[in-house]
Amino acid sequence: MTDSATQREGTIDVPGGRVWFKRVGSGDGLPLLVVHGGPGLPHYYLSSLERLADEREVIFWDQLGCGNSEHPSDPDLWTMQRSVAEMDAVVTALGLNAFHIFGNSWGGMLAQQYVLDVHSGAISLTISNSAASIPVFAENVVRLKSELDAATQDAIDRHEAAGTTSSAEYQAAITTWNETYLCRSLPWPRDLYLAFQNMGAEIFETMFGPSDFHIVGTIRDWDVVDRLGEITLPTLLLAGRFDECSPEHMREMHERIGSSRFEFFEHTAHLPFIEEPGRFDAVMRNFLGQHDRA
Repeated sequence: MTDSATQREGTIDVPGGRVWFKRVGSGDGLPLLVVHGGPGLPHYYLSSLERLADEREVIFWDQLGCGNSEHPSDPDLWTMQRSVAEMDAVVTALGLNAFHIFGNSWGGMLAQQYVLDVHSGAISLTISNSAASIPVFAENVVRLKSELDAATQDAIDRHEAAGTTSSAEYQAAITTWNETYLCRSLPWPRDLYLAFQNMGAEIFETMFGPSDFHIVGTIRDWDVVDRLGEITLPTLLLAGRFDECSPEHMREMHERIGSSRFEFFEHTAHLPFIEEPGRFDAVMRNFLGQHDRA
């Protein structure tokens, strides 16, 4: 067993550098490994999941290039394949032989790929507010942008075309987007602001592109819809009515994953653990507890 398997906080060697991890809590339940989104948005915004640490160990890590982890500048590192290898290295170093996976947004995509290609000792998978296809996600973003007011749409399009995305007008338009489709609980909690302040910009720009509205990066064609039937783990899918990740697409994912459960959050955009914390905690405790026993 490695040192990382017993430490409460530390670093782990992964392909491309070293990443930071933290273990919180304890209990009879199996550990929950939390996979953050972005790509490049560090774990801080997911600190709400520490509420579950009275029943089990909750494990966070910052993916390479963001947050508390090393920040190498090498665009060749930012691929889905290397990210899966990183997750596998984290699981191995932490000595996780039987554990639950929770992935939000990009983290849900990475978790799907990991389960499809590696699996390891995972006993359940929670896909929170995510997608199984970047092309489907991109189409939905275009549709949602068209539902914003005309001035906001114009500001996004005009400044992205001109390369003036640092302008106050563009930033105000993105704030409108974020408060509509990312997190509708205002004011935003400090942890969410902190995550954006520590965003790994190179990762996002290389893997996604300049913004969600122009996905031209290394994962632009990523799509595992036709492989979802290969997922045999008990799977929980969490979708929000106002989510930038289409709840209709997530329902289709549920229909393709045989042993899955679908939970719809009526008042949530992208972050149910912040926007509907009481219901989120109840759903998670029920699902994880059920599969601890299994």
